[in-house]
Amino acid sequence: MRAAARSVRNLRSAFRHQRNCYSSAFVKRRFHLIQSNSSSVYRLPDNDEIHRFLFPAIFISRVFSTDAATKVNSTEVNRAGPLVEYERRIAAGELVDGDACQVGTLRELQRLYDEIVESADACRLDRYAVSEKTVRNRWFWSRLMPQSSYSPVKGLYLYGGVGTGKTMLMDLFFDQLPSNWRKKRIHFHDFMLNVHSRLQRHKGVADPLEVVAGEISDESILLCLDEFMVTDVADALMLNRLFRHLFSNGVILVATSNRAPDNLYEGGLQRDLFLPFIATLKERCVVHEIGSAVDYRKLTSAEQGFYFIGKDLAGLLKEKFQELIGEHIASPQVVEVVMGRTLQVPLGANGCAYFSFEELCDKPLGAADYFGLFILAFEKF
Repeated sequence: MRAAARSVRNLRSAFRHQRNCYSSAFVKRRFHLIQSNSSSVYRLPDNDEIHRFLFPAIFISRVFSTDAATKVNSTEVNRAGPLVEYERRIAAGELVDGDACQVGTLRELQRLYDEIVESADACRLDRYAVSEKTVRNRWFWSRLMPQSSYSPVKGLYLYGGVGTGKTMLMDLFFDQLPSNWRKKRIHFHDFMLNVHSRLQRHKGVADPLEVVAGEISDESILLCLDEFMVTDVADALMLNRLFRHLFSNGVILVATSNRAPDNLYEGGLQRDLFLPFIATLKERCVVHEIGSAVDYRKLTSAEQGFYFIGKDLAGLLKEKFQELIGEHIASPQVVEVVMGRTLQVPLGANGCAYFSFEELCDKPLGAADYFGLFILAFEKF
C-alpha cells in the first residue's frame, strides 16, 4: 500500500512538472491577421459552415474550432508563451508581420504569462489540484468568516483602435495556457448575459451578486473578456461590486477594449456611480495601450466587401439568401434569444436568416437580442 501511494505521489509530481507544457484543446482561429493563402496549422476544418451565413464578417471573428486542435504539430507540445508562438506563426507564414505596437503588446502578454506560470500554485489555477469538497468547504467558511484572497498577479487591460489585433493577441495568450487551468475566454456581452442569467437563478438570496461571483471564480480564476464595452446602465451599476467580489476571490482579468478605462461608460446615466469600478479596474490590472495605426482588417478578406448598399441590390441579397439555404424552404420563425425574450425572424432556414434593415435595426433591440439570434437561434432553423 505504501509503495502504491508513493507511486501515485510520484505520478502527480511528474504531472505537475509537465502541466505547463500541456496545450489547450480549445483553439480559436482569428482571420484578420492571417494570410488567406497560407497553409495554417490552425486552419478551420472544411466542414465548418461559416459560408452559410449571410453576413460572414460578424461570425468569422467569433468562430471556434475544437477539431482544429487535432491538426497541431509537435511544436505545440512545448508551449513557451504568446510571444514565441507569434514569432513561430510569422516564420511559418501564418501571420503577416506585425508592427512595433503589436510586439510591445505581446511583450506585456508574455510578461503576464511568465508571472502566471510561476505563480500557478499560489493562484490556484489547476482545476484538479483542488477537490470539489474543498471548494464547497471554502464557500461555506467564506460565508461565516468573509475574507479576501487577492491574486498575487495583476491582470492586463489592453485597449486600442479597431483592427489593431487586440483579440488576436489575447487569443495567442489564451491558447498558450495549460488546458487543466481554471480559465475562460468569452465576449464581454456574453459574460454579462451569463451574469444576469445567474442572478435570476439566485433571486431571494441576501447578496446574489456575491454568490454569482463565487460561482464564476470557482469555475475560472483566469478570466479573458474580449471587447470590454459598457453601455447598459444596469451593467454599469453592478460592475464595481461584481468585480470587487471576483478580485477578492483571486480572479485575474485579461480584457481588450476600444476604450481606455477612464473613457468607459462615458456620458452614461449615473456615471458617477460607475467611477469606483474604473478605480478598481486600474488597481487590479496593468493598463496597456496598443498604439498601432494599422487596421489589419483591410489587409485580408475585408477588402472583398460584405455590405451591399442601395435598393437596387435587394434582389441580389435575396439571390444570395436562396443560394445559402439551398433546397430548404424559408419560413417565418419565432426564436427565444435570452431569458425568455423572443425575436421575430421574417425568413429563416438552414442556419440563415433574412431581415430587412428596418426589421433588424429600427426596432428596440439590444446586444442581448443580436447575440442570442446569431449564437443560439440559428441552431433551431
